[in-house]
Amino acid sequence: MSSKGTRKLFHWIDTARMRFRMAAGGYHKFFARCRGVEFLGSCMFVGRPKFKLYPGTRVIVGNGCKFQSGHTDNLIGINRPCIVSVYNPGTVVRIGEHTGFSGTVIGAFAGITIGNHVKCGANTLITDGDWHPEDPRSGEPRPIEIGDNVWLGVGSLVLKGARIGNNSVIGANSVVTGEIPANVVAAGNPCKVIRALVERAPRKNP
Repeated sequence: MSSKGTRKLFHWIDTARMRFRMAAGGYHKFFARCRGVEFLGSCMFVGRPKFKLYPGTRVIVGNGCKFQSGHTDNLIGINRPCIVSVYNPGTVVRIGEHTGFSGTVIGAFAGITIGNHVKCGANTLITDGDWHPEDPRSGEPRPIEIGDNVWLGVGSLVLKGARIGNNSVIGANSVVTGEIPANVVAAGNPCKVIRALVERAPRKNP
């Protein structure tokens, strides 16, 4: 077989594998519903995510969301499945429409709201608490709000009390602990505004 033929064969194998994993998404969605996740429309699962809802908590997922949990489902590399866990009675995680996750971990103790069309890059973490409430050094959890059309770069962390405005971009491996306004590029630890986003005219076809 020629080199070109070999590439076509492996492309076909990769495509077939991905379609099979996507077809299995209905199975994963069924078990997510059994665990209490509320879906407001269609949702795509590639690989097996993990949902854990404690009594009195809620996870609400908007239409058109996508969860990628396999190591190569995002070719930048995913080192864990998507995990959503919700603690403390009354705590709610709300996810808007057409939002995507790649190996994203969400841990909620007070409440997390994620907008529409949000891109969560590979291995991002969103958590509103310190995870050790029995330790006197831990502070109180504080809600997180992420606006519409936000892009979280690979490996970024969004921590308790963070608020990110609409259309902002968070650089790779950044740590967001405060408020990031709308329409900016921000990065670093702690995450700070680097520049404003300038609205560009759409490209014209040649």
